[in-house]
Amino acid sequence: MTVERQDAPAAALDTLYARLDEAALRPLWTITEQLLTPEPRPKAVPWLWPAETMRPLAEEAIRLVPVERGGERRVLSLANPGLGGRPYAVGTLWGALQALGPRESAPAHRHSPGAIRFVLEGEGVWTTVDGDACDMGPGDLILTPGWAWHDHTNAGDAPMFWFDGLDLPMIEALDGVFFEPYPDDRQPVDGPHNASERGAPAGARFVEGRVTDALDPRPSPLLAYRWADTDAELSRLAAASDDGVVSLEFTNPVNGASVLPTLSCGMHRVVPGRATLPVRRTGNTIYVVYQGEGHSVMGGRRFDWRAGDMFVAPSWVPVEHHADAQADLFSLGDAPVLRALGVYREETLAAPQDVTSTFQPKNGKNPR
Repeated sequence: MTVERQDAPAAALDTLYARLDEAALRPLWTITEQLLTPEPRPKAVPWLWPAETMRPLAEEAIRLVPVERGGERRVLSLANPGLGGRPYAVGTLWGALQALGPRESAPAHRHSPGAIRFVLEGEGVWTTVDGDACDMGPGDLILTPGWAWHDHTNAGDAPMFWFDGLDLPMIEALDGVFFEPYPDDRQPVDGPHNASERGAPAGARFVEGRVTDALDPRPSPLLAYRWADTDAELSRLAAASDDGVVSLEFTNPVNGASVLPTLSCGMHRVVPGRATLPVRRTGNTIYVVYQGEGHSVMGGRRFDWRAGDMFVAPSWVPVEHHADAQADLFSLGDAPVLRALGVYREETLAAPQDVTSTFQPKNGKNPR
């Protein structure tokens, strides 16, 4: 049957739209430009959380907030101002500063979102993952794959601080979040510490560049990636390159895929005095400044950073990094998911960005 189009009177259109609304229907012709945008339009904005703001708050939380069942963890989550109060760093990624006080333990639990820990400061702490106690030290990357039992123990006399990264917003958007507390506060440790390292296959633990070509739904069987190995690989890459930034991605030694099926973890050495060009990528990235200081330009805005700071680059925002002295940045991204879906895209721009403004913290005071 052919329906002849007519120019409808306004009253008739208003009636049609009212009936559509009552039926929980939306006319695509009125919202196409909102849905099919020329390029990504993330709600999250480029942002930076200074360590000198976060660290005192974490120390105060150690004094005031016990770690026990209910709260489970003493964590300060990064809440991007563009996300309307949601406790997420960017649209697909959770980022946070976690603090564990002396002689404390955080209860064992498991959840379907996958998680990583990147250690900033402290010694004498381990994360037990499905019975394997993984010792933690500054610069180490520790994995807790989705649905793996895990708890944290501090046997030392000083606190430890680390960056927590999860795919929680992504799994929430997929309606796939599950959580279960362990029957006891701690799970038993199965034998000597660091079993995953002793039994790890001989394959490569890094790939040069930001994104591995391999994909695999299985997490890495290696649960701890040590800073000494990462530092040595970054030094090798920097010695062989004239680029302003050299990058590696941590990989599953079995197959060269990202360490977790939904999360990519990387390390970037920014070398002072070398030129860098802005790059934009689909997908979101959280950066953690492990050491050094410098600045990044994101979407024409300058963000000055130093050790312990955390900042985010939302999808398709051009990013370039510059160091005042050699700096190392840890990164967490969602590239494995975008690559698996065939929507990952990357582009290097031809010239540095014009800086239109410099980031100022929310209270209007420049901490630098």
